[in-house]
Amino acid sequence: MNTLFDKIWDCHVVQVVEDGPTQLYIDRLYGHEVTTPQAFDGMRRRGLKVFRPQQMNFMPDHNVQTHDQHKPVEDAVGRKQIDVLSRNCEEFGLTEFKMNTKENGIIHVVGPETGLSLPGMTIVCGDSHTSTHGAMGAIAFGIGTSEVEMVLASQCILQQKPKSMRISINGKLQLGVTAKDVALYLMSKLTTSGATGYFVEYAGDVVRDMTMEGRLTLCNLSIEMGARGGFVAPDERTFEYIKGRKYAPQGEAWDKALAYWKTLYSGDDAVFDKELVFDAADIEPRITYGTNPGMGIGIRGRVPALEEIDESEQASFLKSLRYMGFEPGLQLLGHPIDYVFLGACTNGRIEDFRAFASLVKGHKKADHVVAWLVPGSWAVAKQISDEGLDVILKEAGFAIRQPGCSACLAMNDDKVPAGLYAVSTSNRNFEGRQGPGSRTILASPLVAAAAAVTGKITDPRELMSSK
Repeated sequence: MNTLFDKIWDCHVVQVVEDGPTQLYIDRLYGHEVTTPQAFDGMRRRGLKVFRPQQMNFMPDHNVQTHDQHKPVEDAVGRKQIDVLSRNCEEFGLTEFKMNTKENGIIHVVGPETGLSLPGMTIVCGDSHTSTHGAMGAIAFGIGTSEVEMVLASQCILQQKPKSMRISINGKLQLGVTAKDVALYLMSKLTTSGATGYFVEYAGDVVRDMTMEGRLTLCNLSIEMGARGGFVAPDERTFEYIKGRKYAPQGEAWDKALAYWKTLYSGDDAVFDKELVFDAADIEPRITYGTNPGMGIGIRGRVPALEEIDESEQASFLKSLRYMGFEPGLQLLGHPIDYVFLGACTNGRIEDFRAFASLVKGHKKADHVVAWLVPGSWAVAKQISDEGLDVILKEAGFAIRQPGCSACLAMNDDKVPAGLYAVSTSNRNFEGRQGPGSRTILASPLVAAAAAVTGKITDPRELMSSK
């Protein structure tokens, strides 16, 4: 039997070019203000109209400021990109979820939570973390600006079919271990290039037990292993999550869609190009110590000694440590930190805020720590308020900012100053990713919460066991 990836891919093939790529039909195109302007310019130069505008959704998120969003964006370049997106959407007759509207937010948060991202779809966006939508049981991947133009014009894209990989994580996760820790663990095992050329299906006990928010986090980070994308077969948890959402099928259309979605799985005899199996018992809360997401350790572990690193990689390893201000063999537990960031398309969902609030409840934010708590959408912000999480967080000394990509990347006001350490729930820790010279330690919302109240890298289980 074919894999689930084969099933979805094959039914979207328009034609296969001999000794060349596949022309693949795309069900949903998402777009934001950073990677679309040139695509629209190309359409304009060629005198083309958008082929199927009803299958496209756009919103600003990268340059959006997370305070005073009723005022003009302060950065001139960011403001221009946001204004240009609005003009392009108006000119080409496309749906835009604008700033300060209830459907705005980070595009990879809004898509699933509104029911725009559905099982069996092919989904693309000019953004590498489009793999997030794979949690819905879709083939979702990032594309370049020229490819955005291709989809605008034809609703198709030319792609080489990736190889298939299944990663199974079996057993039960320990206390304090989240989907983010699972992803960081996988990245440390596979490295940032270990899944290059593959599309990953996540499976096993741990994935079946994950919430949809957890699956979204896991799929979001697929690209950080080098994968083309990652996804999870849809199941009853998926269907329950989708049902009733604004853009999800309704009535008879729901029944028809559900019947199809229930066929979307890899059979017992499906053959993958590569299979990997991991034990949940080996995963503990994790942090990164370097300048790529694969440079990670258990929170009680140590930075690897130089002799543990392949000789061909030692120079880059040492360069990374110099940037971070760490040494080989150093234990990071107890290391002082300056900033904490909760948010991004990786961990900006309601479950992440619930986890953060549950740990800081009864504690106070460390005085010297600057904390940015940024919902991934206005819908998440409303849930935070409706559930009273904002009250818990305020009592602990935290404030909720307005939705946006925020400190995930240095494209808006939320930048970490040079030389300072940020424990971040985002997806990348590259040099300067959160601001020129900033030092990023990737972690889960629980690890971030523990750092925020202690002012240092802390095992969250210490605070969880005291409750």
